[in-house]
Amino acid sequence: MNEDKIWLALEEVIDPEIGINIVDLGLVYDIEIQDDRAKIEMTLTIPECPLADEITANVEEAAQKVEGISEVEVKLVWEPKWTPARMSEEALEEIRARQMAHP
Repeated sequence: MNEDKIWLALEEVIDPEIGINIVDLGLVYDIEIQDDRAKIEMTLTIPECPLADEITANVEEAAQKVEGISEVEVKLVWEPKWTPARMSEEALEEIRARQMAHP
């Protein structure tokens, strides 16, 4: 299914400030596919993120690489608000490891 392929493709999109992919950060809320069009609903860690345009452009680019997808719409939403609780265990472990390496 293309939706699963898009989720995998989005794991390649790294949040430039945090250095962890947006899927493990819990920034992607939903992916809908209709024909060759993907609609991705996501958020950012903070609404005033200075890299919002870069991140959304990277999301579009990654999703368009998925076979069968020719059009991508990225919708930024602010509800529900992102919190670290949305992060995967892998992302949390990465953050902990960094904190231990640089106390």
